[in-house]
Amino acid sequence: MDDHLQPPAPTARLRVQRVRPAYTQVADELRAQILGGALPAGERLPNEAELGTAFGVSRSTVREALRVLASQHLIETTRGVRGGSFVSAPDPAQVVEDVGSALGVLVMTPQLGIHDLLEARLLLEPTAARLAAQRADAETVAAIRAAAVAPRDERDPSGFVGHIDFHTTILMATGNLMITMMGQPVNDVLRTRLHRAGVERGEWDKVDACHRDIAEHVAAGDPAAAEEAMRDHIVTLRGLYERDGLWTDEP
Repeated sequence: MDDHLQPPAPTARLRVQRVRPAYTQVADELRAQILGGALPAGERLPNEAELGTAFGVSRSTVREALRVLASQHLIETTRGVRGGSFVSAPDPAQVVEDVGSALGVLVMTPQLGIHDLLEARLLLEPTAARLAAQRADAETVAAIRAAAVAPRDERDPSGFVGHIDFHTTILMATGNLMITMMGQPVNDVLRTRLHRAGVERGEWDKVDACHRDIAEHVAAGDPAAAEEAMRDHIVTLRGLYERDGLWTDEP
């Protein structure tokens, strides 16, 4: 064997990723400029031809990128002489609605179920109650108390909508937009998927009592008691949602 012959170099095992479509790269760059403030809300974007020249892509590629940004509510496109694509300020309410719609679809698939939603709620809302007790000012406390004792709408004798509104108020009382945006879509799905007519009125009365208890702990500025009361409440509600015949596939 020739001593000068060397064994072949080891072959690197690299995971090769396909190059992403051009329109996604254009959308990513524009999104980064919008979110970074380089393109402020209200500013008109260059037209498709100008953007195509700037990015070195076709107008159809630019058009697809703009569709992506429009679907994310980062731009608005209008027609006419004064029309064009204009930068929009991200709207938290719209983001929450979009996430809620996506969860509503996913919860009916094997990938995401009611148990996942309830577990996430159990992790999130007791902490929200703790933060609310630490941070709520007099006006916020008044809003929480009002939500806890809101009269039932004749069109919704279960008071279910009011119950969900109480939980939303607690989330908002944290003063943390991210917590609100994480919790609200979960509540929106729970709002639409529970077969409310199958729950006896007495059970809703117990829910009302729990809400009043949580509200008073928040009002007293007692974070530990507010957190414990909310946790107990969510655990009780979990049994309600998991009861056979009360969870519907219809939105």
